[in-house]
Amino acid sequence: MAVFKGAGVAIATPFYQDGSVNYDEFGRLIEFQISNGTDAIIVCGTTGEAATMSEQEHMEVVKFCIDKVAHRIPVIAGTGSNCTHTAVQLSKEAEEYGADAVLSVTPYYNKATQDGLVAHFSAVADAIKIPVIMYNVPSRTGCNLLPSTVAKLVKDKANIVGIKDATGNISQTAEMMHLTQGNIDLYSGNDDQVIPVMSLGGIGVISVLSNVAPKKTHEMCELALKGDFAGAAAIQLSAIPLIKALFSEVNPIPVKKALEYIGFEAGPLRLPLTEIGQEHAAQLKQAMQEFGLI
Repeated sequence: MAVFKGAGVAIATPFYQDGSVNYDEFGRLIEFQISNGTDAIIVCGTTGEAATMSEQEHMEVVKFCIDKVAHRIPVIAGTGSNCTHTAVQLSKEAEEYGADAVLSVTPYYNKATQDGLVAHFSAVADAIKIPVIMYNVPSRTGCNLLPSTVAKLVKDKANIVGIKDATGNISQTAEMMHLTQGNIDLYSGNDDQVIPVMSLGGIGVISVLSNVAPKKTHEMCELALKGDFAGAAAIQLSAIPLIKALFSEVNPIPVKKALEYIGFEAGPLRLPLTEIGQEHAAQLKQAMQEFGLI
């Protein structure tokens, strides 16, 4: 059984002006997501600014989210690292806290070989019993998890069950689904490609858009899962201007401003990320108005 089907939110982490985590607002954001139909919460991923957190802080945020959600929907903990030992330790701790699964990104900067990726993900999978969802985002990591490697890992490790595919390469996605014979839970990692990915056998999205439009993102995925691809595509296409605005600068710069526009105190970004430019902020606000969010 899949960890989740539908729209999982790659949730942002609110901060106070001094840079510390604003847990009150984070709790409020979690409740907003659950009450608006989000199918899963992915905590401490790229959008959650995990790359700027200490390991202790990272796991405190994960634990808070798990405790706050209290089994109402699945919580998937981002536990990836460019150090395999660290990825293993974070994954073990997330399992102890009660995470339903972990999301593990390909090691970044190191640029591992395909053999290295097999060894890395195998080590993570062997260390825990809960499901592992791999995360392939070459544009950020400089490392591409090839379809043949995915097929080997899924075949050899029972708890490697899924992949967040943010390659943007539909041909690669199709080859991966062919080589795995569809025996993998495929999630779109790009909000502008949810329906194309689901048409190839995907079961949902791990979404930035869901931070501000959880109802619509859930509805889009639900329609696709029911086979209503025309209805799902209508939502997908109507969201394209907003999605474009949400990625007008590097994620999560725009989405934290978008959260501010709908009444959340998302707070500042941690360096080296900086505040969104005025022109992009204005375009984002207009796109949100046109999509009916503000």
